Amino acid sequence: MFSFTTCVFRPVDYSNGRKCFVSYVISCRFNFYQICQFCRIIVWTSVKIKCLKLVFDCFPYHANLTRFFHLLLSVLVKFNNCAGNKGVRYETNSLDFKVRADGTMYAAHHVQMPSKQLILMVTAWDPQILGRWEAIVRFLVTEKSQHSGHKVRSFQRRKTVANGLRRQKRDWVIPPINVPENSRGPFPQQLVRIRSDKDKEIHIRYSITGVGADQPPMEVFSIDPVSGRMYVTRPMDREERASYHLRAHAVDMNGNKVENPIDLYIYVIDMNDNRPEFINQVYNGSVDEGSKPGTYVMTVTANDADDSTTANGMVRYRIVTQTPQSPSQNMFTINSETGDIVTVAAGLDREKVQQYIVIVQATDMEGNLNYGLSNTATAIITVTDVNDNPPEFTTSTYSGEVPENRVEVVVANLTVMDRDQPHSPNWNAIYRIISGDPSGHFTIRTDPVTNEGMVTVVKAVDYEMNRAFMLTVMVSNQAPLASGIQMSFQSTAGVTISVTDVNEAPYFPTNHKLIRLEEGVPTGTVLTTFSAVDPDRFMQQAVRYSKLSDPANWLNINATNGQITTAAVLDRESDYIKNNVYEATFLAADNGIPPASGTGTLQIYLIDINDNAPELLPKEAQICEKPNLNVINITAADADIDPNVGPFVFELPSVPSAVRKNWTITRLNGDYAQLSLRIMYLEAGVYDVPIIVTDSGNPPLYNTSVIKVKVCPCDENGDCTTIGAVAAAGLGTGAIIAILICIIILLTMVLLFVVWMKRREKERHTKQLLIDPEDDVRDNILKYDEEGGGEEDQDYDLSQLQQPETMDHVLNKTPGVRRVDERPIGAEPQYPVRPVIPHPGDIGDFINEGLRAADNDPTGSGSTAGSVSSLNSSSSGDQDYDYLNDWGPRFKKLADMYGGGEED
Repeated sequence: MFSFTTCVFRPVDYSNGRKCFVSYVISCRFNFYQICQFCRIIVWTSVKIKCLKLVFDCFPYHANLTRFFHLLLSVLVKFNNCAGNKGVRYETNSLDFKVRADGTMYAAHHVQMPSKQLILMVTAWDPQILGRWEAIVRFLVTEKSQHSGHKVRSFQRRKTVANGLRRQKRDWVIPPINVPENSRGPFPQQLVRIRSDKDKEIHIRYSITGVGADQPPMEVFSIDPVSGRMYVTRPMDREERASYHLRAHAVDMNGNKVENPIDLYIYVIDMNDNRPEFINQVYNGSVDEGSKPGTYVMTVTANDADDSTTANGMVRYRIVTQTPQSPSQNMFTINSETGDIVTVAAGLDREKVQQYIVIVQATDMEGNLNYGLSNTATAIITVTDVNDNPPEFTTSTYSGEVPENRVEVVVANLTVMDRDQPHSPNWNAIYRIISGDPSGHFTIRTDPVTNEGMVTVVKAVDYEMNRAFMLTVMVSNQAPLASGIQMSFQSTAGVTISVTDVNEAPYFPTNHKLIRLEEGVPTGTVLTTFSAVDPDRFMQQAVRYSKLSDPANWLNINATNGQITTAAVLDRESDYIKNNVYEATFLAADNGIPPASGTGTLQIYLIDINDNAPELLPKEAQICEKPNLNVINITAADADIDPNVGPFVFELPSVPSAVRKNWTITRLNGDYAQLSLRIMYLEAGVYDVPIIVTDSGNPPLYNTSVIKVKVCPCDENGDCTTIGAVAAAGLGTGAIIAILICIIILLTMVLLFVVWMKRREKERHTKQLLIDPEDDVRDNILKYDEEGGGEEDQDYDLSQLQQPETMDHVLNKTPGVRRVDERPIGAEPQYPVRPVIPHPGDIGDFINEGLRAADNDPTGSGSTAGSVSSLNSSSSGDQDYDYLNDWGPRFKKLADMYGGGEED
């Protein structure tokens, strides 16, 4: 079967506005071959496009037909335009085909068909009107054989030479072999017989190579090596492999090549063995409600594994069912070729039907339900919302109540109804106050969950000004209404808001209130009246005043009328004054239920008066005893402010006369002066120099201040020396030397005492003194009831204090324990016995003798206080001071003084 099909791509628009479509006629000239015994020609026309389709069904197969597959000698396609092809030029995208000036397309030379089809592009253009057209020519070549095999004929090519005719070498030609897929056999099934003319002369062996023979997939095809019959060994599947390319070989018994290898093309003929398969089983699409017919919705796609160039793979679509069938059972249609689903009827309303389920069927064989294979998929079409329903108030009037002076209070809730998609811009409500609130006391906020309007107070209302409000409100959607939809009369409503009266606090009309007056006004002076106003005009209430803050306690306020008087003298230089302002806070309270109060601040700006005399600065200074080396810069401090301060006048008093004799003042500027010596030399010391300082107030105030000036000797740089500084304190050279010697002696004595204490501490650790608990001195205290007697009570032998006559009570005591006030047991150093004094007649001699005895006892035995004889300066005793040599050169002299051998 041969079929030639052409298509018109686009119309031509001529200058006269008439649309013309390219039309063409296909004509075939078969030269010298008879192709068909029967030809069936089908011709049809349409209103705008003329098409001619030639279909040739050939029975039986003619051997010469194979020539046509390889040599397309004269296939003519003629193109005509509406102007008779005048001036039109043609081009093709192939070098094998050309188009004549009259529009006839022809093959330029012998063409071998590469496959089952050939597609060409033809372009026609008119240089006069600059028109351009394009068309595609597709040649489909198919063959259906009625024989079990094909026989090959050999053709001879003759060439004329000088000696006459000479026979050429024979060539063998194999036509393409078509094998239907899914054949039931029996297998192996013969396809073709390959034979060479030389088989009459020699024995030939045939073989095949290529994919399907000796290459994977292996042994799909086989050949009888003797007879040359080629077989297919199993059913074919075009979807697995559509064609095979083999090569046939002919060799003699020795393996020598007899013929050149020949190409074998085997095509698997498609059978309709695959159903269309949808890419998705469920498709989701959407379309706006109220869309016009023809609105695109979605596209469904099905693929067929069969050959798409044949009816086996040509899929067509149709809608099987639609659910629900409202408002019409045919709300959608589908393009049978592309699968585009569009609306076909009006009336889509999301508020009635939100979703449609459409079952789509895809059928191959160009949609032939009798012969084609089908499959189905589900298309879910969601009707999307548009704002075609304006919001409407559920009632025409609303009411609410609000206390005065309250803000951020919801006073009324406005409810609306909207049938559009909830929580979408088509449903979200926006409220506006269009009248009744010129001062902007209220606003309406939208509850995002319920879509209600909350009337909220944003600016406090005053009962004394407005007792009620009548608002007109309007509601609309966040998204604009759809085209053609008008606002409903129910989109406006009235809101009545009543204001309730509450007890408001009194307030001071002027807050902060500022007054100005001079400091120093006397106590009891009336400053101002600081009164408050009660905003409750419709309540009979009294206001009382009191102080809330008065840091210096300078003010009083009348509790009834708010008159403020001074309770003390106001001083601008006080620490309670900040930037010349004194601030006090007062309270005004009414007697309402409950009581309310308000505060007010009074600021008193104090004007300065000249009530503070200047003070000299600095209070102390230092200067050299010779003039012209340095001077003292002086200034003054005044607690007042301008103009009651500088410029200052500095002067020396006339009394005493020594002041002006020794000192002089030089003016630098209005605030500074210099104090210097007038005489050539002034003895070092501290001098009190009185200076009179006068300010520039009206009247001016003056003050006599004393500056302590230390006059001292100076070095060459004009700096006071250390000795000079001491001399300036008023001490002479001898006194200074005496003080230094005393300091050295004192330090030496302290050092000696520290050494003695360390030595005693060491001896205390070496002697283990145990105290008998039974002999504790605290238990030996006796109390006498009578006071001391006369002379007979004092008649005792003092020699017993120096040398006891008997030690029996000590020697007989149990060893190991003794009291700290007892003398050591055993041999002790013997000291000279003090002479016995029969009677202490002379107290002075008695004391001297006691001192001498103590000086001769370095150990201090018998006393709990220990010995202090090392501190004695009258006698050396037996103490060894040689260890002082180890303490360094500074103590060497002490060691030489107190130790180091006998004195001369």
